[in-house]
Amino acid sequence: MPARPIVSTAAAILLGATSMAYARPDARTMTCEQTQQLIQSRRAVVLTTGRNTYDRYVRQFGNECDRPAVPVASYVQTLEGQCRVHRCLEWQHFDFP
Repeated sequence: MPARPIVSTAAAILLGATSMAYARPDARTMTCEQTQQLIQSRRAVVLTTGRNTYDRYVRQFGNECDRPAVPVASYVQTLEGQCRVHRCLEWQHFDFP
């Protein structure tokens, strides 16, 4: 059996499997509870938030943010409307009185 069809078939299968593994969940297609549970279960997740936008969201209490960043409340659009989640933000972005 020629090696060329085997190699091309294996490459196609590998490419299909890896592209599915890296698909980002879309927050707009989930409920708020589903979105929050996904973030809690994975600790940190990159969510699609719009047609061409995405961001990384993390648990509120955890060490998923690199120093000096900390988890800060943020909102994403879900099926039910705005949903409170957390993302990493560096300290210098805060304006303290």
